[in-house]
Amino acid sequence: MGWWYLFVAGLMEVGWPVGFKLAQQPDGFRYGPAAAGVASMLASFGLMILAQRSIPIGTVYAVWTGIGSVGAVLAGILLFREPATAARIGCVALIVFGVIGLKFSDPAP
Repeated sequence: MGWWYLFVAGLMEVGWPVGFKLAQQPDGFRYGPAAAGVASMLASFGLMILAQRSIPIGTVYAVWTGIGSVGAVLAGILLFREPATAARIGCVALIVFGVIGLKFSDPAP
């Protein structure tokens, strides 16, 4: 169950930078996306805490930030038209392989 909590926590980790980005508009600050970002952040932290019950903290933190980083890069590319250069995609692929490696090297069931 810990890996499920960790995966969802990582997905929720993507929500707060996206929410904060959407809150910043040329015509002013939008509170709805900012509040959604804060809620996503709190949910992410809570699920990360649950994951630490059965997965070592170093693994939890590395995987959590890895999923969040990859998700934020992909959200930037897909939602905000940020550049999808070969270097960015290659670096994101390295993070993905690192997360997969941590999953398969974890002694937890």
